[in-house]
Amino acid sequence: MKKVFEQSRIGTIEMKNRILRSATHEGMGDKSGNPLKELYDLYEKLAKGGVGAIITGYVAVKQNGKTVINMRMFDKDEYVEDYKDHNLKLKKDKVPIILQIAHGGSQTSSKITGEVPLSVSPIKNFYGERCREIGENEIEGIIDCFVKSIERAKKAEFAGVQLHAAHGYLLSEFVSPFLNKRKDKWGGSVENRFRILREILVRSKEKVGHFPIWAKVSAFDEKRNGKELDEIIKGCQMLQENGCDAIEVSCGYGFKNPFEMTRVPRIPVEAMLVLIPYFKNTSSLKRVLLKLVLPLVIKKYKPIHNYNVNSAERIKKNLDIPVIVVGGIRKLSDIENIIETNGIDFVSMCRPFIIEPNIVNKFQEQNAVASKCIDCGYCLFGVANNKLKCYYGGAPRAKPGTPD
Repeated sequence: MKKVFEQSRIGTIEMKNRILRSATHEGMGDKSGNPLKELYDLYEKLAKGGVGAIITGYVAVKQNGKTVINMRMFDKDEYVEDYKDHNLKLKKDKVPIILQIAHGGSQTSSKITGEVPLSVSPIKNFYGERCREIGENEIEGIIDCFVKSIERAKKAEFAGVQLHAAHGYLLSEFVSPFLNKRKDKWGGSVENRFRILREILVRSKEKVGHFPIWAKVSAFDEKRNGKELDEIIKGCQMLQENGCDAIEVSCGYGFKNPFEMTRVPRIPVEAMLVLIPYFKNTSSLKRVLLKLVLPLVIKKYKPIHNYNVNSAERIKKNLDIPVIVVGGIRKLSDIENIIETNGIDFVSMCRPFIIEPNIVNKFQEQNAVASKCIDCGYCLFGVANNKLKCYYGGAPRAKPGTPD
């Protein structure tokens, strides 16, 4: 247990333990993409709760990369002052804040952005819209947006940034041979598919020096049965060579089935019918039919817990920079094994921090050995239009309540 709670660092970022809050969309942005007061309140709760570092929910680097109406933006200099004072305050509390930056790619909607969604290659997205293949000049523009957002993050006193290259968002689409069908220098080989990440790293480091830049990647997805891990390792080695300070290992390309990357013991049909506008606005008869059909057609994935550990262990054996693993981590004993036996540098958690912002203190003070989270998945759908919260609330092994 000693190693879990020892002081540690990633580049210039110092942390008081090895348990991080993984990026979690908080739903706490206004219509202009500014942070709401509730966001700062949440981060202060996490800081007081003992977390080693906080990776923010994703912010968009460009207006056409916005995925949900309450997503925060970081495409203008005016956002810098919104964060600066708060970040300095948390720095004094020795809780570093890492800003996750992203472009939604095919997971945007024309109803939100007012534009046809962009993708690395022409595909239909989750909403049934045909996405437009991004042109080469536009790729250069996207790279520039990421670089400028990283410059803003440094000015705003974030401790670092994380490039969201997982879960089917735009950077992830480039990396994936399943989604990337390009024939130019941005597709084909591992080197070409990771080129956009390399360019962001190289151009950013020229601007911000040693300011830490992390990346989050999907190590596998069901389409290729794990055969791509060697390619991901090679890509991560490229990122390391070009200045990446840490890799967080996740899985899945969520544009088809979010339950590959966020796993549940049962499909949360009740939450989907109430919290997803598409289903919420359907007729009563159709809702009855959906309640019967959805559990049959939506695939569940196993295992529920610790499902990225093996991939992260292999990646770590091939890298010199720190590796972070996320994915169904719930028990203190598992955290100890992941760090001390599997040799992975850090663990990150999402849903446990929603129900218990002080879970790290509980672990360290031996007041808890596992999270109260039951992996119901209600929170996954609630944040599309509402602020982040736990719909289960910690009642002893009860069925999750009906979303309000």
